[in-house]
Formats: sequence, C-alpha cells, structure tokens
Amino acid sequence: MSQTPEASTGPTPSGGPPPRAANRLEAIKREIGNLPNTITIGRLFLIPPVLLMMRNGDPISNFWAMMLFLLAATLDVVDGWLARRKGLVTFFGKFMDPLADKVMVTALLIELAALGRVPPYVVILLISRELYISGLRMMALREQVEIVADAGGKAKTAFQMIGICFLMLHFSYRLPTGHFINCHDVGTVFIFGGLAMAVISALSYTWGFVNAMEQRPDTGDQA
Repeated sequence: MSQTPEASTGPTPSGGPPPRAANRLEAIKREIGNLPNTITIGRLFLIPPVLLMMRNGDPISNFWAMMLFLLAATLDVVDGWLARRKGLVTFFGKFMDPLADKVMVTALLIELAALGRVPPYVVILLISRELYISGLRMMALREQVEIVADAGGKAKTAFQMIGICFLMLHFSYRLPTGHFINCHDVGTVFIFGGLAMAVISALSYTWGFVNAMEQRPDTGDQA
C-alpha cells in the first residue's frame, strides 16, 4: 500500500532552510533593508570619519567633524519621520535608532576625553546614567508598567548635543561682530549643564518607576 509523504518542516533536500523559515528570513531582510532603517545603519558609518577628523586637531578638521555630527543628528530626525510617514515603523528600527544615537554620542564623549577636552569623570557619569536608564526601561517593560518621561531627559539631550558640538570645534572663532567666542568654554558649560540634567532626569525616571510599581494592580495568583 502506497503512503503519502508527510510535509516536513526540516531542511529542504538542497540543504536550504524550510519554506517557513525562508519566508521569515526574507521578511527580516526587508525590514532591515527599508529606507529608514538603512539611514539608521548609515549613521553608524559616519562615526569613524568623525573621530579621524577630530584626531587631526586643526580648526578645519574640527569644523568638518562637527558638520558630520550634525548630519548624523539630522538623519536621526529624517529616518524617524520617514518611518512614521511611510508606515515603516519596525521592531528593528525601534531598537536600532536609539542604539545608533547612544553609540555615536558615547564614541564622541570618549574621544573628547582622550583629547583632553572634557574631564573623564563627566564621560563616565554620563555613560553610566544611560546604562542605568536602559536597565530601568527593561525592568519597566518586563513588569509591564509605563513610565511617563518628563522634559528633563529632552533638556539633557539638548544640552549634551550643544556641548558636544562646541567641544568638537574647541578653538576660539571670530564672530561677525568682531568679538571672539571660545568654543571650548561654551561647550564645557553646556556639558556640565547636561550632566546636571542627566542626574535630575535619572532621579525623576526612578521616582516614576517606583510610583508606577506601587500603583500597579496586584496580579498575583489568588487561592
């Protein structure tokens, strides 16, 4: 009596993945390769030239390094806008977009510390704050609680970005009025302002997490 062969989910005779896995792989490739996510990945490739130009140390190289940094910041806005406008918001994009931001900022802060333009302890505190907040967000996600972010985090980001730009320029430049502006001093003020905002926003975020946990309804098993 003849038997009908059963459908298999294992590898195909040619050694490739099963059809379901192949379809899923193609979907992942399309997700990663859409335009907003491609822009996000492209921002990471701007980091090496920015660091190399900063290493040169001359005013022209510093200026173009800062311009590339601003380009990356602009692309950050563009990829988010495109993802929302075209309906291309993906899990990969939600994960990769903030990661690209953190990698860029962390690399620049470390380079600025190596060049002696910012105290190392400031960089350590800022990076530690980011790691702490990331861990707290993971805990909130696991506990299924929502933490309402305040304006402190946005103010921290603004101060930090402005400070980084001025510290990248580093030198004194003549303004159209004829006066000089010391970019290093201005950047230092903004970086320390950003550090203060970072501490305040971290405390606020922690307080929000504790309140959210206290107000969460008890979902424990009942007898």
